[in-house]
Amino acid sequence: MDQPSEQRARVAKEAARLLYIGSSEEYKHAKERAARGFGLTSMPSNYEVAIELDLIAEEYEGEERERLLNAMREVAIVIMKDLVDYNPVLTGSVWRGTARRGSDIDINVYSSEPEDVESLLINKGYNVRESEEVKLVKGSRTIRSRHISIQLAEGPVAEVIVRPVEEMREEMRCETYGDLKRGLKLPELEKLMRTDPLRKFVPRRRYR
Repeated sequence: MDQPSEQRARVAKEAARLLYIGSSEEYKHAKERAARGFGLTSMPSNYEVAIELDLIAEEYEGEERERLLNAMREVAIVIMKDLVDYNPVLTGSVWRGTARRGSDIDINVYSSEPEDVESLLINKGYNVRESEEVKLVKGSRTIRSRHISIQLAEGPVAEVIVRPVEEMREEMRCETYGDLKRGLKLPELEKLMRTDPLRKFVPRRRYR
């Protein structure tokens, strides 16, 4: 490994450690802090940090992590069944198979009436602890979504993201892994839990 690669690897490992212990919450901040601590300028990609973060979680959590992933995917099925009319898709670390302690369950749904989704969750008995509109500016577009956080009795938090119906067929590229964020629809997740419940959806290299 040449010197720049060694430096990137050192920064990636330290950035991953900072993310794992909660000292940093964003990849950019973790990388900058790690590089500054070593007095280096070589900056790894988010993909390199994500791979190191996964290795750290595997080392420290072991079989407990497998049980956690299995349980979170089972809980996701229950929530997605309650939201079936809104075309739910499991995304994030629970879809990827990289969930660890402190991870949320992320589920995208699609509706022109976010309030209806929130009302349904409340009527189903979910503990909605926060609901807010999030705006994301991409070029000339402003994308709005409603983020509904529900505290689950099982322990983790589920984040239900209500997106406009017209975005349902849009393909979004992951900023960390570089691949398309396809996620899992309810039938796909149910099949996965019967056949390969611990499967990971992580590319072996970062897609450009």
